[in-house]
Amino acid sequence: MGAFHAYDIRGIYNKDFDKHIVYKVGYFLPQLLNTDTVLVGRDVRESSDEIREYLLKGITDAGANVVDMGLSTTPMVYWATAKYGYKASVQITASHNPREYNGLKVSRENALPVGLDTGLGEIKEWIESGRECVVSDKKGSVTTVDYKEEYIKFQLKYKGDYSNLRIGVDISNGMAGLLVKDILGEAKEDSLYYIFDDLDGTFPNHEANPLIPENTKDLRNLVADKKCDIGVIYDGDADRVMFVDENSRFISPDLMIALMGHYWLGERGLKGKVIQDIRSSKAVGEYLAPMGGEMYTWKVGRAFAAHKLREIDGVYGGELAGHYYFKEFFYSDSGIMASLIILGIVAKLKAKGVKLSEAIAKIEKYKNSGEINFKIERKREAMDAVREYFTSTETPTASMDFDGYRVEFPQWWFNIRPSNTEPYLRFLAEATTDELLNEKVAKVREIVDQFA
Repeated sequence: MGAFHAYDIRGIYNKDFDKHIVYKVGYFLPQLLNTDTVLVGRDVRESSDEIREYLLKGITDAGANVVDMGLSTTPMVYWATAKYGYKASVQITASHNPREYNGLKVSRENALPVGLDTGLGEIKEWIESGRECVVSDKKGSVTTVDYKEEYIKFQLKYKGDYSNLRIGVDISNGMAGLLVKDILGEAKEDSLYYIFDDLDGTFPNHEANPLIPENTKDLRNLVADKKCDIGVIYDGDADRVMFVDENSRFISPDLMIALMGHYWLGERGLKGKVIQDIRSSKAVGEYLAPMGGEMYTWKVGRAFAAHKLREIDGVYGGELAGHYYFKEFFYSDSGIMASLIILGIVAKLKAKGVKLSEAIAKIEKYKNSGEINFKIERKREAMDAVREYFTSTETPTASMDFDGYRVEFPQWWFNIRPSNTEPYLRFLAEATTDELLNEKVAKVREIVDQFA
């Protein structure tokens, strides 16, 4: 049962969970979400077919019907859930995790995420307590649907004129390969280059996690070799996307929240709230404020961000992990939609003689530590000690105490938060100079080491 996490069910298949757990999740899901129909999609991982088989058996044994989308990106399932009014959906995927992992991303009506605190915890409790799965007298049915063409039409609304760009795309052998060429077009030797574009759930070239620098190496080499203006890389289920500039430098995903303001707040003229997670650069809000963007900082993860963006009726938002959420995408995240918007912005900048690296340099005003992980068990005590030390020696300008702590000072800020799934305490800081940043990070290491 170690696969139940804050945001989804995920783990090493046949170790953290197995087909029997999947069956029970399927059986209890219609009851949890009070529905007689569940929409199901899946990625191309080796274990996805077996998981689909037992998930569908559980749902139909409970007397509910299944609408099977077949192979899908995770955002495709979100979109179809909201557009067609399904009260429950499941995407079978482990997103960016290695090949031996798999999982279930569950959504309710309007594609709102179902996390541990909003339903998955109940299913976990029902399974652990041995609640019986009695096969219904009226077994449910399974029908198949193909939403691909209509979904592509929706995405094409956000495609701009990229004719002046040279673009490199790493599909990571993931689910973006199901759609991207229908949207961006086939490869062209003078402008559009793809690598690792076969759907392959063994991920033979690199793990489908663009946050790990090693996994962007081939894209960075492609951008350099083909003299691209931008490189794009999707994760395994295409809900995340990340970018490298024309110099093959990886761009921190939170900075792209700021760059997107040129489309949503500028070109489209939409003013309002923009979500960032608690780890995002202070520079994002400072860049968007003159455009009419009001920054709203919230917890890490789709289970929190999608709910909050809807609650505050925000325009769009994003996370340091490369998720981007859009009001016009039913407040959900789509890696492909985000990439189309960014490519349009970069094309317009290039037409004005501005390179992507130059645009990012205007946003990126602070020195950033990157996320530092401390492997300790006494996470709460260490977090409290770090906050207590700095707030007693300096006067904060802002303080947040959800999802760990974020404390801001005139020349620097930090976020310290516990991992939801691992014995790690995660720390990130920004400062106006490298010297100040190094000083603060060294002090944090000194404090946290006392709790190792």
